[in-house]
Amino acid sequence: MKTTAWTDAPESDVSTVLGRNVRQLREARALTQAQAAKLAEIPRATWANMESGAANPTLAVLHRVAGALQVSIEELITTPRAACQFYPKGSLPSKVRNGNVTVRRLLPDVIPGMEIDHMDLPAGATLIGVPHTPGTREFLTCESGEIVLRAAGERWTLKAGDVLAFRGDQKHAYHNATGRPAVGYSVVVLARVR
Repeated sequence: MKTTAWTDAPESDVSTVLGRNVRQLREARALTQAQAAKLAEIPRATWANMESGAANPTLAVLHRVAGALQVSIEELITTPRAACQFYPKGSLPSKVRNGNVTVRRLLPDVIPGMEIDHMDLPAGATLIGVPHTPGTREFLTCESGEIVLRAAGERWTLKAGDVLAFRGDQKHAYHNATGRPAVGYSVVVLARVR
C-alpha cells in the first residue's frame, strides 16, 4: 500500500487518521462539535464530516481546525505518537544571538500563535528583540539573576520571580547589567492576522 510523503498513514487512511485525531483532540479539550466548529469558524457539518473520516478538507480548513485545537496541521494528519516523549537536555533547537546570548525553544512542538523561549544572558550581555506583528503581547519572566528590559522609552529591572507584560510589537531589548549570568523566559502571544 502506498504511503504519502508527509504522513506514515496509507493514502486511503489519511481521512480516517484525521477524523480520529480531530475527535480525540476535541474531546480532550471537553468541547462539543458545535463549540469546536465555532472556534475554527467553520460549519458544524464540516467538523462532523472530518471526524467521521468522510471529509477531504481544504488546507484553509485544516489551518483553522489546527488553530482552534492549538496544534500543528502535521499533528492532525499524522498517526498519533506515544503518550509521552522525552527530550534530553540540548535536543531542542537553540541559537546564539548577539554573539553571546543563547535562546532555546522551551517546547518541542509549535503552539500556533505563540513562541516560548528560554534565554541565557551572560554577565553584561544584551539581546535586541525583534518587533513582532502589531497587537502582539510579550511576557518576560526572570528565573535567576537580573534582566533589564527597555521598551517604549521605559526601563524595567526584573529580579528572580518577576514578570513583565509588554507590547511585543515595538522595539525592545534585554540586558544583563550584573556580573553574573541571568536566565529568563519569553512568551510571545502573536496577534492574529486576518
